[in-house]
Amino acid sequence: MNLKKLSMDELHRDHPEDFKQKTKIKLFFVADHIRSGHNIGSLFRIADAFGMSGVLICGYKIDLQHPEVKKTALGAQNTVGWKYFKDPMECIEYLKIEKIKIIGVEQTNQSQTLDALVIDSEESYALILGNEIDGISEEILEKIDLFVEIPQYGTKHSLNVSVAAGIVAWEFMKKMKY
Repeated sequence: MNLKKLSMDELHRDHPEDFKQKTKIKLFFVADHIRSGHNIGSLFRIADAFGMSGVLICGYKIDLQHPEVKKTALGAQNTVGWKYFKDPMECIEYLKIEKIKIIGVEQTNQSQTLDALVIDSEESYALILGNEIDGISEEILEKIDLFVEIPQYGTKHSLNVSVAAGIVAWEFMKKMKY
């Protein structure tokens, strides 16, 4: 067997300008008061990998050229569309006006498991990911359409923001049949 890793040319990836023009899956990340540049950079990289529509950053303003962001995003912060909202409620109102279904990635008494979630590929979705310590802001919890949680079977009750984002985005991508 002649096994080898594929080169960048063999992967046939889009050039940044081509990627910006490409039709995207109707899925957004919303970073609600996420502080870590590594987590923000990861959201951009995941959004790029899955051809998502963009990243909406709420609350904490982060410099997308910060070394932590650049280290994990690997340039995706320059190709994936994004918006900043100082007030998370402004972001929620924007999503409602745009008719984007708002999904909180959070453990609540109304959460359903990610694997049980039914996705309509004709809809647009925003995945709200909360602060690394406090989760989704209390002020926007009541404005979220529904909640999903990732089933976990160990002793810990949460995952890192970027890990959760990757799992949830992959599940949406499969169900939206990109």
